[in-house]
Amino acid sequence: MKIKNFNLGLGGFLGNNPKLSNFLPQAVTLFAIIFIIGFFTFNAQTNMDTRGIEFGFGFLSQESSFDIQFSLVEYDGSHSYARAYLVGLLNTILVSVVGIFFATILGVIVGISRLSPNYLIAKLAEVYVEVFRNIPLLLQIFFWYFAALRALPLPTEAINFFDLSFLTIKGFFIPRLIWTNFPILFYSFVAAIVAIVFIYIHAKRKQEATGERLPVFYISIGLITILPLIAYFLGGVGVSLEVPYLVQQSKTIFNFKGGINIIPELMALALALSLYTATFIAECVRAGIMGVSKGQKEAAASIGLTPGQVLKLVIMPQALRIIIPPTTNQYLNLTKNSSLAAAIAYPDLVLVFSGTALMQTGRAIEIVSITMLTYLSLSIAISIFMNWYNKKIAIKEK
Repeated sequence: MKIKNFNLGLGGFLGNNPKLSNFLPQAVTLFAIIFIIGFFTFNAQTNMDTRGIEFGFGFLSQESSFDIQFSLVEYDGSHSYARAYLVGLLNTILVSVVGIFFATILGVIVGISRLSPNYLIAKLAEVYVEVFRNIPLLLQIFFWYFAALRALPLPTEAINFFDLSFLTIKGFFIPRLIWTNFPILFYSFVAAIVAIVFIYIHAKRKQEATGERLPVFYISIGLITILPLIAYFLGGVGVSLEVPYLVQQSKTIFNFKGGINIIPELMALALALSLYTATFIAECVRAGIMGVSKGQKEAAASIGLTPGQVLKLVIMPQALRIIIPPTTNQYLNLTKNSSLAAAIAYPDLVLVFSGTALMQTGRAIEIVSITMLTYLSLSIAISIFMNWYNKKIAIKEK
C-alpha cells in the first residue's frame, strides 16, 4: 500500500510539474550515455596502461615513409601522417562526389523511364534496376576492375580518342589545361554564379507575385558563358593543352606521361557505386512521381501543357518532397560504401590511413577513432545540406 501511494504521489508530483516531467527522462538518458562512454573509456585506458600502450596523436606529425599511388595534392614519403590522412580524405570525397553526381543523373532518368508509356523503355529500366540492385556491390566493383578494365590494352596499343585521350590498362589519360592568370577567370565564374542566384530569387518572387515566368535558364547560360569570355579576352587569361604522350620507361615498359591519369581503381569504383546506387535513387524517383495525384497531371494537360512541362512544372516540384528524404539515405550509403575501395587498392581514407598508416604506427585506437569521426562528419554534412535543400524547395502554403 505504501509503495502504491508512493507511486501515486510521484506520478501526481510529476503530473503537476510538466517541465520537470519533460526534463527528468532527458537527464536520465544523458547520465546513462555519459556513464557508458566513461565506463568504456576507463576500461580502454586501463587495458592500455596494463599493456604499456601510449595514447596520443603526436604520430600525425611524423614522417609517413610510404608513397600513395593517386593524390589530389602534392605528396611523397617524406610528408607526415597528417598529410597522408588528407590525401585519403580527398580521394574519398572525390569518389563520393563523382558517384553521387552520376548516380543522381542516372537514377532520375531510369526512375522516369520506369513510368514511361513506351513498353520497351519501361522494361529496360526495370531490368536494369532489378539486376544491379540485387548483385552485391563488392562483386560489381570486382567485375569492373578485374573483368572489364583489366581487359583493356597495354599503353603501346592504347585506345586512341582523336590523339588527345588514351584508354589503357593503366588508366584513362586525358589532356590537362594549363592556365595563366587563372584567378581572373575564377572570379568571373564566381561573379556569374552570384548574379544567377540573385536573378533566380528575383524571378521566383516575380512569379509568385504576378505569375510571369522569366527565362532564368537562358539568362544563366548567358551569364556563365559571357562573363568568363570577357575575363578571358580582357583579363589576359591564357590556356594551353598538355596532351599525354607515350614514353619508354625501360626496355619493355611503356606508359603515358603528361596530362591527367584517371586510374583504373577510381574508374571501377566510381562506375560500381554509380550504377548500384542509381537503382535505389530510381525507385525513390518513381515513388515520388507516383505519389502525385493523377488528377493534377490531367488538369495540367487539360490547360495545354506539354508532357515535358507537366513533368517539370507540376509533377517534379511536388514529387521532390517525397524523393529527397530517401535519396539522402542513398547519398549517405554511397559515401560509406566508398570504403570498399580498399578491396581494389584505391587509396581512399580506409586504405591509406586505417590500413597502411595503422600498420606502420600501431596506433589502432587513435586511427580508427579519427576514421570513424571523419565518416560521421561527412555523413552529417550531407544530411545537413540535404535537409536544408528539402526545406528550401518545400511547397509553402500562403
